[in-house]
Amino acid sequence: MLGLIFKRLLLGIPTVLAVTAVLFIGVIWLQGSPATLMLGDTASPQAIAALNAKYGFDKPLGLQYINWLGAALQGDMGRSFATQQSVSSVVRSALPVTLELSLWAVGLAALSAVVLNTVPIGQRVLSPLITFVSIIGITIPNFMLGVSLIYVFSMILGWLPSTGWVPWSDGVVLHLKHLAMPVLTLAAYYFGVFSITYRSQYAAADRSLFAQVARAKGVSESGVAFKHALPNAISPLIIFIGISMGQLVGGAVVTETVFSMPGMGRLFVTAIGAKDFPVMLAIGIIIIVGVVLTNLVADIVHAIVDPRIRPK
Repeated sequence: MLGLIFKRLLLGIPTVLAVTAVLFIGVIWLQGSPATLMLGDTASPQAIAALNAKYGFDKPLGLQYINWLGAALQGDMGRSFATQQSVSSVVRSALPVTLELSLWAVGLAALSAVVLNTVPIGQRVLSPLITFVSIIGITIPNFMLGVSLIYVFSMILGWLPSTGWVPWSDGVVLHLKHLAMPVLTLAAYYFGVFSITYRSQYAAADRSLFAQVARAKGVSESGVAFKHALPNAISPLIIFIGISMGQLVGGAVVTETVFSMPGMGRLFVTAIGAKDFPVMLAIGIIIIVGVVLTNLVADIVHAIVDPRIRPK
């Protein structure tokens, strides 16, 4: 297991460095002179040159990237062009919101997809409903589903607040009320793709020889489902969950914008609108590192569930 972790880290580190280098150079190349963006088009050439010299914007891009990466590894990601706040503090306040939203959404989608497609009643009775909900979750865009939930549960029924975010310190019930619709909105798509992925694998495992032998020995349908079919069907889903974490950011951007949540997605949209490239770069590197780490965790869980893939 340690060998697997070490191998994945060796592959992940150069991947992070390469992608962040492309991201850094690409953002600066597309944005143009950061000094001009900070001072405005009416700034004098002397003022622009002085700011370039102060922040090192006049140096080669490769050297700028090395300096930025060295500072970022020490926790200093610069200052926001828009607000002049420390980028680290801005990101630190938004990251917990997105992490909680993402973990709730993926956890709920994965757990419900596995349980509902494994229990015998789900196979016999709920299968058409699960298929319908899966198709709805995959086909309806996040923003449309979010607005629909707001209309039903906030405007018509008045059960849940329409937008905003409340920390745990303000009360568990109030926090969960604000979190309910964003989680459902983001989880809907993943429930659909997880259900389709897991169901096909489960059907093959349920028809396999070891499942038939278990039934012949008198094992109940629930026992066959959870003790024999599920462990053999869940491995591909684990890998798919790890891959899906990279796509989760796109869904979080839309969901956080619809529900006015102060998370990384909404911060990223604001940074793009303000051409605030230090914030954009910080979010980019966090996303890249997050994808590498989640894939590492998925590989470790996969190796625990299926010992056959462990390195000898």
